[in-house]
Amino acid sequence: MWKRIAVAFLSTIGMVVLATDAAQARGELVGVPNGEYSPGTIVVRTNERHLYLILDSGHAMRYPVGVGRHGKQWAGDTRIDGKYRNPAWSPPQEVRRDKPFMPDVIPGGSPRNPMGVAAMTLAGGEYAIHGTNTPGSVGGFVSYGCIRMLNTDITDLFERVSVGTRVVVTH
Repeated sequence: MWKRIAVAFLSTIGMVVLATDAAQARGELVGVPNGEYSPGTIVVRTNERHLYLILDSGHAMRYPVGVGRHGKQWAGDTRIDGKYRNPAWSPPQEVRRDKPFMPDVIPGGSPRNPMGVAAMTLAGGEYAIHGTNTPGSVGGFVSYGCIRMLNTDITDLFERVSVGTRVVVTH
């Protein structure tokens, strides 16, 4: 009996360690083609479900992201126009049409807030690069067009970029 309890306990600890490692993941340093984008540019490749922060002519930090689901994806060139920690969230009209019983505002810090711990809004639309309180959604085609990151990753990226940073979204 003690052996079964020990195995169950060790299995539980192993699962906690794996979950903790994933939850604490930060961007991965990767090589990129020389000179395709200037340093400081954020590049989101929706087909890969990765965001790249270009560091220099040959390197970038790569982060896994959740992107727009079918029919909600977009591509283009924009800039970060605002940075917010623990933002409140008001559902855009398209979300309200699909989910009419959603509250008008979900306060920052609420586990129901889809923005997570930080958000960077993008110029020219209702989109943002933001954290998520649903880490399992990162890596999928899941949003209405926003770019979702693990809360640890958005915190890391948030510190590395500023308002005005160029953002390029490609398919």
